[in-house]
Amino acid sequence: MSTAPRPGRHADPVDPDVDLKVPAQRRGSNWDPTVLATIAVGGIIGAEARYGMSVWLPHRVGQWPVATWLVNTSGCFLIGVLMVVITELTSPHRLVRPFLGVGILGGYTTFSTAMVDVQQLALAGRGGLALGYLAVTVLTALAATLLGAMLTRMAAAARLPRERQGQHS
Repeated sequence: MSTAPRPGRHADPVDPDVDLKVPAQRRGSNWDPTVLATIAVGGIIGAEARYGMSVWLPHRVGQWPVATWLVNTSGCFLIGVLMVVITELTSPHRLVRPFLGVGILGGYTTFSTAMVDVQQLALAGRGGLALGYLAVTVLTALAATLLGAMLTRMAAAARLPRERQGQHS
């Protein structure tokens, strides 16, 4: 059975998290104003922190964008920590993930700015540096996310035996 659309027809967009056979998931938008407000407040906080970093560590066109790189790397590390904490270690309030993950860390990290920085480096005649910055940004973001998750799991595992010892005393 082919999944390609018939000629003259467009394929419907696919969201793997939505099963259109389930009536509740077929409904139109189901926006919760509390969640949206929580994301917005978190986004303001994250964007202000990012702006503060750019003021603290400015760069000229043609220079390595240290602030953007640090923001994205530290933000990815914190996303790794957050995801382990909220999915494996705790049962947080329903607004924690939208506030911290989508709002603060989503507003803090700025991969769109990183891509503008790549373009600006290339336009300034620094093509090699642009490619290097692009590669380093992607690799350190992935590594930071994995490191944040791994260190959080290790810290939790180290804490667990001490808590059990305290319960047996």
